[in-house]
Amino acid sequence: MSGISAFFVRWRVRLGYPLALLVLYFARPTPISIFAGALIGVIGLWLRGRAAGYLHKQEVLTVTGPYAFTRNPLYLGSAVLTLGASIAAHSWISASILCVYFAVVYSIVMRREEQELHSRHGAAFEEYARAVPLFIPRVTAVKLAAASASSFSFAQYKKNHEWQATVGYLLLLAVLFVIWRVRLG
Repeated sequence: MSGISAFFVRWRVRLGYPLALLVLYFARPTPISIFAGALIGVIGLWLRGRAAGYLHKQEVLTVTGPYAFTRNPLYLGSAVLTLGASIAAHSWISASILCVYFAVVYSIVMRREEQELHSRHGAAFEEYARAVPLFIPRVTAVKLAAASASSFSFAQYKKNHEWQATVGYLLLLAVLFVIWRVRLG
């Protein structure tokens, strides 16, 4: 793992905390922006939740469910959450910080994870990578010959701690609401 790649993989969440303070500082939320951001965020949370319910980290190469459309449905869901947070913050500066952070960090993280999956799963991953795009989803699900029948599991969702994304997003919306109320005077 290269130095910069390892740094972003290891520190991506912790780097987000000081940036979140900047996003909140520049935020100019309104009730409508918060509501619209919440609606977009629900889509991102749903996509992340679906993906987490299929994902068996470090166990198998997951190629079913949302993973049959994109190799990174969790990060696609995070991108939708980023869009929702940008809308809720109602600030071009906040939106720019969020979008640049996401684009830089997650492009590096996705490539690093690709290398790990290739090392672990070899030819099976190569077949999967040829059939399923890295980020922007396919219109139809791919069906790979080596894919095992897998379905969504709420237990797996919980095991992957995906509920934390929902709590974090709700907390963000609550803070934006407080900022709106304080600025209202």
